[in-house]
Amino acid sequence: MSERDFRPLIATAIASMLGTVAILSYYGYLHMAKPSDALLLAEYTMLKTIPGEDYKASLKPAEQIAQCMDGIVVLFDTKQKGLSGVLVDDKKRAVRCEFSAQ
Repeated sequence: MSERDFRPLIATAIASMLGTVAILSYYGYLHMAKPSDALLLAEYTMLKTIPGEDYKASLKPAEQIAQCMDGIVVLFDTKQKGLSGVLVDDKKRAVRCEFSAQ
């Protein structure tokens, strides 16, 4: 029996994987996360409303707009277009929302 040289097979497999990753990345199917993707957009505090008591809030609106998407609060930044994120609590749990038509 003759011995087979597996080096060409290994080189072909590695080249195929690298080519696949390059093509998927080029067409946008593969996203490499950047450190800026995980940055904190802003910090929020909930103002508890008690009937009969006044609370103070700034008249100037925040730089984010919230929308309810698929039952989760999603924030969109108005200054940096394309920057969006999910509103989470201090334990990184998504804040849920529901649409109610009145």
